[in-house]
Amino acid sequence: MWPNEPDEFVPNHEMQPEFDHGDAWYFPFIGNDLVCKREQGAPEPITADDFRWIDLEIEHKHFLGHYANRPCFALRVRGQTSEGFQAVGLRGLLGRTSQSLFYLAGRALQVVDWSENHQFCGRCGSPMQDHTSDRAKHCGSCGLINYPRLSPSIIVLVTRGEEMLLARNANWPSGMYSTLAGFVEAGESIEQTVHREVMEEVGLKVTNLRYFGSQSWPFPNSLMLGFHADYDSGDIICQPGEIADAQWFTKNTLPQTPPKTAISGWLIHEFISQIE
Repeated sequence: MWPNEPDEFVPNHEMQPEFDHGDAWYFPFIGNDLVCKREQGAPEPITADDFRWIDLEIEHKHFLGHYANRPCFALRVRGQTSEGFQAVGLRGLLGRTSQSLFYLAGRALQVVDWSENHQFCGRCGSPMQDHTSDRAKHCGSCGLINYPRLSPSIIVLVTRGEEMLLARNANWPSGMYSTLAGFVEAGESIEQTVHREVMEEVGLKVTNLRYFGSQSWPFPNSLMLGFHADYDSGDIICQPGEIADAQWFTKNTLPQTPPKTAISGWLIHEFISQIE
């Protein structure tokens, strides 16, 4: 099953500990790249002690909460990484670190980006201030409150008997295929989004939708809601400019697909395990 256990991370932004707490974990970002220890295996988070040896300037910082009793901070930094450290895009962490740490790094990036993009009120243009009791920005002039942005989206594996419908986005490397996905539009239910996206992207009707699980997807701020669905009718017609190719595959003819650490890969893995 897709992992659905409670996480070890406990969010908190009010009871902020000392920033230089010895065992604190820092999640510093240069652009969208996370600065972490350069290790032989999985990249390791940076501790407060490690950070003293890196010549990086902190632009702003945010207390996230505690992971296994460690205080965690998200940082926007500038500068160059030092020897023994590296800057890694979050996609590069998929499959190389635990799911909990991937989610925590994604949370850190989303908080940093949200804070940077909401410095001024979208209604009156006044400077925004940190809310006193919520993870939010508050305008002292007009009262507008902004919370971190979250964009719900669906991801669905359409099946026909023992066949799986997989598609290749026009911007992906040649040979990479995955499940269909798209953002929820205003006024839509999640189920309506599944039907619309499948019809728009490949021209097919589906039936028997089954909710599978969800995944935080910080590229940049999505919450992916996963489904299995059965083919109903229609012929594949790829959406111009969006879908370069879409085909029916069996477990023996699978192309390159995402890893199981991504919900798209797990949707595929779970279906194959059901038919074996």
